[in-house]
Order: sequence, then C-alpha cells, then structure tokens
Amino acid sequence: MTETYGYAGKILDVDLTTGTIKAAVPDEQLKREYLSGVGFNAVTLYKEVPANADPLGPENILVFNTGVLVGTSVPTASRSEVSAKSPATGLFGTANSGGFWGSELKLAGCDGIIIRGQAPQPVVIFIHNGTARIIPATHLWGKDAWETIAAIRSELGDKNIEVAAIGPAGENLVKFASIENGPYDAWARTGLGAVMGSKNLKAVAVRGNGSVKVAHKKKFMEIVAATRQAIYGSPFYGPFERFGTMLATLPYQEFGILPGRNFQSGTVDGWVETRSRKLVPRYSSRGIACVACPIACAHWMEVKEGPYSGLKIKDLEVTPVIGFGAGCDINNLPAIARVTEICQRLGLDMVSAASAVALAMELFEKGKIRESDLGYPLPWGSEEGTFQLLHDIAHRRGVGDVLAEGVRRSAPRLAGSERQAIHVKGLEPFLIDPRGRWSTWTLGYITNVRGGDHLRTRNPVENLRHNENPVPYRTEKFAFPDEMYENLDMPEDMKWRIFHPHTKDVDIPLMSKWAEDLISLYNATGMCIRPPVLHTVGPTLIADLYSSLTGINLAPDEAIRAGERIWNLQKLFNIKHGEKPEDSDYPARFYEEPVGAGPAAGRKLDRGKVKQTLAEYYRARGWDPQTGHPTPEKLAQLGIKA
Repeated sequence: MTETYGYAGKILDVDLTTGTIKAAVPDEQLKREYLSGVGFNAVTLYKEVPANADPLGPENILVFNTGVLVGTSVPTASRSEVSAKSPATGLFGTANSGGFWGSELKLAGCDGIIIRGQAPQPVVIFIHNGTARIIPATHLWGKDAWETIAAIRSELGDKNIEVAAIGPAGENLVKFASIENGPYDAWARTGLGAVMGSKNLKAVAVRGNGSVKVAHKKKFMEIVAATRQAIYGSPFYGPFERFGTMLATLPYQEFGILPGRNFQSGTVDGWVETRSRKLVPRYSSRGIACVACPIACAHWMEVKEGPYSGLKIKDLEVTPVIGFGAGCDINNLPAIARVTEICQRLGLDMVSAASAVALAMELFEKGKIRESDLGYPLPWGSEEGTFQLLHDIAHRRGVGDVLAEGVRRSAPRLAGSERQAIHVKGLEPFLIDPRGRWSTWTLGYITNVRGGDHLRTRNPVENLRHNENPVPYRTEKFAFPDEMYENLDMPEDMKWRIFHPHTKDVDIPLMSKWAEDLISLYNATGMCIRPPVLHTVGPTLIADLYSSLTGINLAPDEAIRAGERIWNLQKLFNIKHGEKPEDSDYPARFYEEPVGAGPAAGRKLDRGKVKQTLAEYYRARGWDPQTGHPTPEKLAQLGIKA
C-alpha cells in the first residue's frame, strides 16, 4: 500500500437511510485539482445533487471536509468546510469554521464525511480513530446545542470529543439554522443546520489519536517557520492580536457605513462609548485561539456587573456586535453577549438572525407588526424582545415561524415588506453598507457564490484609514508604503494590473476575482482568512506547504488556479440549480433609499454603474459579461467538464 502524506487518506460515505458506511480514497488528480476542503465538497455536490433536489429532502447531500493543512503545525490551519444545497438560497450552501473539530477529524483518520439520505429516528454519527458508527439519539432531540455537546461527551466517556451539533433551530428546519462547532464556534451561514435536522442527524462527534504524516519534514518545517514569520511581520498582526475583528467597529462608525436599524442609518448614537473596540479591555483580559493559531483573535468575555453579571463566553466578535448592536440597535455589549449565547444554544446563524430581528423591529416601528401579533413589544434596541423573538424563530412560534423562513420568504407574508428585506440571493448580508463604502468587499456581496456575504471576498491590503473611490465604482484608495506591495505574494503581471503603479489605487473588479480565488484556496487547504494571514500568505507559501507536506509537487500558479477552479465549479452548481443573472444584485433599498444619517447620508447606489462594474468583474473572470456564466473557453482552460 502506498504511503499517504498530508491527507488522512479516507473519506467516509454514510447513508443514513440504510445505515451503511463505506469509505473512499481521494485520488491524486482530485487532490491536485481541488486540494481538499471546499474543493472536495464542490466536486461531490456538483456531481451528485440533482437540479430539482429539495434542500430539506433525502436527495440533498451534506459534506464535511477538513483542509489538507489541518492537523499540522501550519499557523491558523484549523478550518473545515461543510456544504450542501442551501435551504436559504437553493444554491451552493457552504460554511467554514475553525476551532478543534477539523483537526480532530483528521487525527481520527478521515479527511471528510459524505452524509446521504435520512435516518428514520434521530441519530449521532461517532467517528473514533477511523471507525464510524451510527448511534440512536432520540433522547437528545429537543436539547440545545450546548446541552447536546455535554451529553455526548458524558455518554461516550471522553471530555475531549469534538462535536458538531444542531440545536432546536436545526431540528425545526429554520432556513438559517447553523451547525454549532463545539460550544462557541459554528458553521453558521446558508442554513446547513436545517439540512442536518432534515436528516434526523443531531450531531457528528469525532475523536482521534492519530497524526499526520509529512513527506519532506525538514522542508515542511522550514516553510512553516517562514509562514509564521510572515504572519508576525504583517502590520495587521499586532492590532488583530489585540482587538480581533472588533478593529472594524470604529472606522465603520466614522465612515457612516454601519447597517444601523436595518440599513436605514449609517451611524448609531453612542456607538463608540457602548459597542466599539474601546470596550474590549473592560470585558476581556485574554485571547482565545483555534488550534495552531498564533493570533488568538477571539476574546474570552466576562461580565462582572449589571443584569448579565456572571456571563462568561467567547465573544466580542464583530458579527453579533454589528448585526445586533447596529442592525437592531441593542446598545450594550453584555446584552449582545447574551444574544450570542442564545444563538449558539439554539443553533442560529447570527448574521441572518440579526437581519430577521431587524426586519421585525422596523415593521414594528411602522405598525406592520403589532404587540398583539408577537405577544410582546419589539421597539429598536429591545433586549428582552430580541431574546423572545429568537426563541420564537427557533421553535417556529407565531411571527417567529414566518421569520424562520429567512427575510426573502418572510417579507411578502409580513404586510408586503419586500423593501425592508435585505438579502442577496436569499442570504442576508451584514457588516457594511455599500452605499457608504464601495469596495472589493461590497462588490463581493453580489458576486459571492453563496449569496449576500462578505467572507469569500476581501482585499488583502484593506486599509481602514481611507474611504475613497478615485474612479467611482471602479477603484478604491488603500495606499500603503511601497514595501507592502512589493512583498505581496501575487504574480507581478497581476499585481500591477490590480494596483496602479504610482497611486496604488485598487482595481475593484480585478481584485475581487483575485481575492475570491485566493480565499477559495484558503478554504480548500484549511487556512484562516484573518488579515495578518490573508495579507502575507499567498499561493507561493501555500504551494510550498502543500508540496512539502504531501509530496505532490504543486506550483504557485497551480495553487491559485485550483482556487479559481473551485469558484467556477460552485458557480456552475448555482446555475444548475436555477440561479439567474438578475439574482446577482443588491436589494432595492440600496438603490431607492439614501442612507439616513452620518457621513454617508444621502448616498444611494447607481444601478447603471453597478451593472457596468459587475460586467467588468465577469470579464476579469473570463465569464460572459451579460449573463455571468463561465464560458466554454474558461471551463476548458480550467479542465472542468460541465
């Protein structure tokens, strides 16, 4: 038998309908062309999920795959990807998470798990050192995610078991239910918890005592050390190590680009004093790291006074702070931490949940939802109202049952409130308002293969000191010292097409294409996209890490081409499952209503210019500029047989 390096060498194939478990071995061509992680997932789903499959039916397939670099000492290599046809969008649904689950799966002897069919009764899949079994779990149905994790560890007699679990939201098929990754992390986006729930799968538990074999140990350790030094050398490292994602909270208020009160206002009263990074030292004295991470960007939060005194949680992360703190105007971090705990226990994607609550609050303000409809008042900033509505959504009670469908489906049923429903392709975006800041990130809301989201596109040299477009909709001003651009791991011809040689202005369509391919490469190998990594670790380092780990020689251009290939295959999945060209667009509010307050007040998007920019992005990708479909020439170039 040939020695396997880097990979565990086995992907489990579990049929919950029949209770059978098989194993497959990924071949070298699959490894070279799609690497692992989201790449393996995209291949499986594109080939095997029929176009008319119900996302919540037995024909849908749920796939877990860990990155090939995971389970090693590569800095930040902790990430795993879960994918299926999305209940939220009907398109390629996928989510990424760090923590410890992915490395535990790898050390248990598996690169991934393909889950088919539907169990007749609730079950747990338990994988231990290469052996998998299906365990009855009827007694766990109805428990929240934290209770489930604790019960599985207790019943199996090992506190170190890593658990991917759903809460009541997944059981009740909430379209934006998450899969919780241990108590404090999640594969949150695109409703994959509902796919687990539809399969009567309460959890996937993993435990392993194995190791990852390295093909060229000396070379690998040299590249690992170089990668670590590159991350430490980034100017983003220190601020991110100190504040994590909370870094963004000050400039977003300054630029007036917060999604205040469901994207009605770009600024929030009292934001700096109540919800910004300035409060991090008050509530946290230590960072929390995923396995193999030298950054520790998360915070361990402890509330020592007030109504939430005694609350201890991994929190102070920009997702709930901006989603609930700006979108719903909840004006204090302890209350937002309680919201985080509720979402984690119930198994709710905090981005979509915040959007659903913000929609309900706006409709309450406008009199389209009344206290008699809810059973409680829901004014802006209501803490108790938010807590109750989240429970109603997860348990599908009253108005919560409507909102559980996501804002796209629920808006027509709530007094015709389509204008207030903020989504792209059925997935709710958050973080920044594109009317006030047009950038690679905000173009990414409409180019993203999974819908309205900011985590698959990002400028590696994002500069939050500037908010300017020298050429409207086409370039962004993010000037840094020349050294930063000279050291950026990007082919020289591409670099000086993306960056203006003199001004360093960024060509947004070209950067969007590059960033999506690069982040696809990250999500296929298990690296984290935090700025000190995204800025410093590119296809050269990743190719060197991959080659020395696996013994499969991969050149930098092949590595970034793999990212491009994966992105194109996800796009083909979407087209196969009904995505139309007009779906790649912003909500009507962004075109028809100006920002209501702050430095960006009065701004709205120009449909014609957005359409022109999108066409330029399609050209950068080699896609048809009118339809956004990959051309036969591009697919042939990538070796994809559609």
